[in-house]
Amino acid sequence: MIRTNRNQEKYIQTGLDVGSNKICCAIMEVDPNSDSVKLLGIGISPATGIKKGSITHRDQLIDEMDLALQEAQTMADINVQKLTLGISGDHIRGINTQGAIAIGGTNGPNVPVQHEITDGDVHRVLELAKAISLPVDRDILHVLPQEYVIDTMDSIKDPVGLTGRRLEARVHLITVATTAATNLASCAEELGVTVDGVVYQGLASSISALVEDEKNLGVVCVDIGATTTDIVVYHEGGLRHTATLGIGAASITNDIAVMLQVGIEEAEKIKKTYGSAKASMSSPALDFELPAHNGQIKRKVSEHELSRYVEARMVEILQLVMREVSRADVKEKLTYGMVLTGGGSELKNLVGLAQETINMPVRIGKPNNVSGAVDVASSPIYAGAIGLAQWKNLGEDLSLIQKPESAITDTMKKLKKIVKEFF
Repeated sequence: MIRTNRNQEKYIQTGLDVGSNKICCAIMEVDPNSDSVKLLGIGISPATGIKKGSITHRDQLIDEMDLALQEAQTMADINVQKLTLGISGDHIRGINTQGAIAIGGTNGPNVPVQHEITDGDVHRVLELAKAISLPVDRDILHVLPQEYVIDTMDSIKDPVGLTGRRLEARVHLITVATTAATNLASCAEELGVTVDGVVYQGLASSISALVEDEKNLGVVCVDIGATTTDIVVYHEGGLRHTATLGIGAASITNDIAVMLQVGIEEAEKIKKTYGSAKASMSSPALDFELPAHNGQIKRKVSEHELSRYVEARMVEILQLVMREVSRADVKEKLTYGMVLTGGGSELKNLVGLAQETINMPVRIGKPNNVSGAVDVASSPIYAGAIGLAQWKNLGEDLSLIQKPESAITDTMKKLKKIVKEFF
């Protein structure tokens, strides 16, 4: 039976995390008075219709998205009307930019007067900051204020109500390939729900996995997916750098499949059961039997040999991550080091390997500050979906401002209009 006594517009938020290995849907109930978040339902489905953020089989992807959504709705005992969609892929780009405006007018001959800063001033300076030249096939997904500067005062988080002559905004823009976002949103719309936001997946994961102290003192959140790795660098409460690598945990599975000459599914099982990110933590004396098919000779491999393949690839991924972190120009200031989340972070002994490789503190990021069915969704693989479901409510607190009418939204509206006229 579907509950009807809840105000879905106000309280129910849904996130749909579309990955290359799994699709995860989370339904949350938010109390606007206390900002407490309760997990009502979680659904998961294997993903075969999308790779590296690009749709490979549209109908297949829609069926898989539907499966995850139906599972979450059944658990929550509620019908979802709208959801927030996560997007990733190596087409995502992050840019730091800034804009400045004069506040108010002048008094007398060229003598500027101090005026109180209003919401309108903040909106104007953000519009100016994001007025950059983009290729026709790209769109701004997020405008994320890092800090404001009033005259000579910097590091201001909320300038409204303060007075000054000149207001400057330093922001981080995240841009996306318009077609990638539009196609993903249209697949979700096929489920009979409204997509009320498209959010960068790495950003969503950081919402549920990080705490405020980490963002203030410096941290990099790394969401290791199957075919992509999302990187988000925070410092002084602001987002300093974002990047997506076109490599993930599936590359480890592929290495095992090639080196041991087994199928991809078997390689994935072997990785989860016997693989260790640190070869030194697995014993050369412990052997396991490889599956034999079609008259193959039975073979044995030691856990140590397997873990050598795993470690080599994981070190490469961590080095690529650190190369991106160095571009944020805050490497020495990351007090809290690295937080690993996503399915790839479940690899055994990964924290030990990461600490040795990057020489910084490392922890596994699980969804935090969530009540309800948390025992079901305490794994880092759910961080993205839970972060997406929290987006609309934590967005303001995190100073995350989305573009109100993006090209993606316009395109979706046009598509709906055409469909309505056609039928």
